[in-house]
Amino acid sequence: MKDVLSELKAGIRQFRTEVYPAQAEVYRKAESEPQRPAAMIVTCADSRIDPELITQSGTGELFVTRNIGNLVPAYGEMMGGVSAVVEYAVSALKVKHIVVCGHSDCGAMKALLNQESLESMGTVKRWMRNAEAALSVADSLSEPDEKPSTRLRRLTEENVLLQVQHLRTHPSVAGAIAREELSLSGWVYDIGTGEVRISENGERVFRAVTLEGKAG
Repeated sequence: MKDVLSELKAGIRQFRTEVYPAQAEVYRKAESEPQRPAAMIVTCADSRIDPELITQSGTGELFVTRNIGNLVPAYGEMMGGVSAVVEYAVSALKVKHIVVCGHSDCGAMKALLNQESLESMGTVKRWMRNAEAALSVADSLSEPDEKPSTRLRRLTEENVLLQVQHLRTHPSVAGAIAREELSLSGWVYDIGTGEVRISENGERVFRAVTLEGKAG
């Protein structure tokens, strides 16, 4: 079995000798000044998702929280870490935009479609209740003989839209939106292609971020 800790230590050494020296001033400045991220991203704990890399953001530019299924419990439901992070981001850090970012091949969404797989994980099963309404909507929109991949894609999108709705129930978020100090969007990141599709301004449609000079 590989010594995982040794591999992590090797990565730290590489960071200290190759990465940090080239950006030492950036890190020193980040430590000496309060953080001022412009945006918050709520995304999945999936190890294949890297918000800073996807958005090409630097140190201190994003406030990120991750959990299974990129879920945001509605205010008053399961009050805890996610609710506290949202409140802090909006009230203390004054972020201007919040993203809920789902992704392709999401294990949480697959589990929602096959809930028997959660029977041995009671905590995860309870957590996934925050996405049940998305499953109901996805099922209501399903078509006869729908491909499993199509159903998974629809559920992933509906879950993102639902979590954006949940965000709006948080008092700090509702107040900031009313003052026109905050906006929200829902994203779906395709791991295999690198494509990011975004739902803006409360729309249900996810539109791909196009490459410069490309149609679509």
